[in-house]
Amino acid sequence: MAEDSTLETLRTALESYVEPYLNQTLRQAGALRELTRTGEGYAAHLVLGFPLGGYEPVLAAALTAHLAAAGLAEPVHFSFEAQIRPHAVQRPLQPLAQIKNVVAVASGKGGVGKSTVAANLALAWAAQGARVGVLDADIYGPSQPLMLGLAGERPTSPDGEHIVPLSRHGVQVMSIGFMVDADQPMIWRGPMVTQALTQLLTQTRWSELDYLVVDMPPGTGDIQLTLAQRVPVAGVLIVTTPQDIALADARKGLKMFEKVSVPVLGIVENMSVYVCSECGHAQHIFGAGGGARMAEQYGVRLLGELPLDASIREGADSGNPTVVSEPGSARAEAYLQMARHAAAALAARPLDRSGTFPKIVVEKS
Repeated sequence: MAEDSTLETLRTALESYVEPYLNQTLRQAGALRELTRTGEGYAAHLVLGFPLGGYEPVLAAALTAHLAAAGLAEPVHFSFEAQIRPHAVQRPLQPLAQIKNVVAVASGKGGVGKSTVAANLALAWAAQGARVGVLDADIYGPSQPLMLGLAGERPTSPDGEHIVPLSRHGVQVMSIGFMVDADQPMIWRGPMVTQALTQLLTQTRWSELDYLVVDMPPGTGDIQLTLAQRVPVAGVLIVTTPQDIALADARKGLKMFEKVSVPVLGIVENMSVYVCSECGHAQHIFGAGGGARMAEQYGVRLLGELPLDASIREGADSGNPTVVSEPGSARAEAYLQMARHAAAALAARPLDRSGTFPKIVVEKS
């Protein structure tokens, strides 16, 4: 009886812990799957809906401290499991068979570093243990081939209909930039662009993916609206800089996705602060706090405040973005934190339930 009482006390204490990325208690997240007595103490198995690579020891230490603060000194061995599941998309679309979650990275205007954020987001998720792909949907200005070190490469087609994506840094990549010369302009109207993107998405032989990061074209015009209505998107990140003119356009992008029922996972404030490499002086060149104010205004999360740094540009230009070129740096950590916040924001959303309802089939008699 005493042992049962201790188990229940431990369970209650653990489930009251507020996971900082999910902003939910472990009970709300349904994370604690097993708690048992062992010869050395207790064993707890937790399942969370976002990639956990690199986070397990941090979370275990936080849980141990949480139990100690509650007056529970019993040794608990923690084991963790990431269970990334498909999440609901805009109706009447359905999630794609090989892709659990399509996550778009968008901006209201060009020049805010959207593609750099998209590339590092994908690489951060891969580094954290997820299966990730990148679809370069910026038809007029595809930059992912250069940023991911695949410039000049050409994908293959085994059957003349489907395309095998290229791979770099552990992520699968597809872009219109693989099909045309780098200096060839895409003089296409909107319908041609959306048709090209639809083909790239559906005719690419993606392997099983937890996340497909879609680098969207900048802006809020007909192309972006059509893409948002055709591509089953589980969530979108809005990238902006802190300055007012960028925020004004970012607000338009956010409202567009709301109108087409694509959930906004949060705001990413890029070029947030510049730190001089010579003297270490920090300066908010484009202003400060704009992303946080926008997130609060619209009731969404601020997913990250990313630095303005020459090495980030150099890494992207060389085909080795910050997350892979400087994995232990503060700059890479900013992207890793942003990625974990984004994945957790998606994990907190409703799951795809389309497969749980029965289908009525009428057969000929």
